[in-house]
Amino acid sequence: MKKRKMYIRMITASLLRRRSRMIIALLAISIGAMILSGLVTIYYDVPRQMGAQFRSYGANMILVSEGDAITQQQVDETRQQIPADKLVGIAAYRYQTVRINDRPVMAAAADMEQVRKTSPFWLVDGEWPANEGEIMVGKNLAEIYNLKVGKRTTCTFAPESETEAENGETEEVVPDNWIDFTVTGILDTGGKEEDYAYMLLSDMEKLTGIPTEYDVCELSVSGSSQELSAIADRIADNVEGIQARLVKRVTESEDTVLSKLQSLVLLVTVVVLALTMICVATTMTAVVAERRKEIGLRKALGASNGSIIAEFMGEGVVLGAFGGLLGSLLGFLFAQAVSRNVFNSSITLMPWLVPVTILASVLVTGIACLIPIRSATQVDPALVLKGE
Repeated sequence: MKKRKMYIRMITASLLRRRSRMIIALLAISIGAMILSGLVTIYYDVPRQMGAQFRSYGANMILVSEGDAITQQQVDETRQQIPADKLVGIAAYRYQTVRINDRPVMAAAADMEQVRKTSPFWLVDGEWPANEGEIMVGKNLAEIYNLKVGKRTTCTFAPESETEAENGETEEVVPDNWIDFTVTGILDTGGKEEDYAYMLLSDMEKLTGIPTEYDVCELSVSGSSQELSAIADRIADNVEGIQARLVKRVTESEDTVLSKLQSLVLLVTVVVLALTMICVATTMTAVVAERRKEIGLRKALGASNGSIIAEFMGEGVVLGAFGGLLGSLLGFLFAQAVSRNVFNSSITLMPWLVPVTILASVLVTGIACLIPIRSATQVDPALVLKGE
């Protein structure tokens, strides 16, 4: 017990006597630990953050029917195959040709709340359809038919817009159904969606008189390409008549960006730890040079190399532990700042990272002390005491 107290007192006194150098070493270790803790936090949180960002670019999985159409039962069964924490949205679309101002227009009906989840990049001037009798039209349609938010328009539907008469000529068919709609929004996407009109499923069923079945179903699912492939396979195996296809341009781009970003984080972490090691080694080497006479005197009085190694290594462990603790706390703040500025979202503290950071800091500091300690053990007491 007395030896342990004396050992702790020696280490503490040695650190306090050389406060300026030890503070530099402590700062180097703390910065290295901060970068390590912060980047590891980002490394593990990046897939979730990037996944959320990529979900804003639209669906990454599409359901297609092996038959004529997709039923609501198949959509519900598909939903059950996807973990709730992975499913962002599932939007099933029904397409039908209707007439606005006696001209054919492609109309799409869907659950608009789910569409907003699967297609968050859609820009709507006005409001999304929320009630029966409301319609949202694409920008191109609005320009062609001079439709504005708040304006009313009539949509008509006939099973066929025209039929062939016996003499080979065509004759127009009078529409069976019609509904007056109020335009609530103008859709601007820069894509083919601007050529469509969007309404609620109940309005489409009322207009056409045909029970609701879907032509295609878009899904937005969080996960890596491997997870998405596993989900697609599970859907194909458990939902009869349905095939799930991945949107390759989205999933492959996501994997490419994630792999490159994680490789960059790993590289920066290794470089920072190497620089921390060099800084600590330089500081400890200077400390050994300052204490050559002390080391020589202790050796002359009978101190072994083992006791000298234990003292210097103890100083390094103490610096590494304190630097690692301080760095792990600063690292969380660093990761939080990066996440808020880059992804506009917060991250959660991973408690297991604190002891890991402290252990890594102690390990790095211990390795950095090896060369200075070797130099200390090679001090010749006879030469030092002679003043050489």
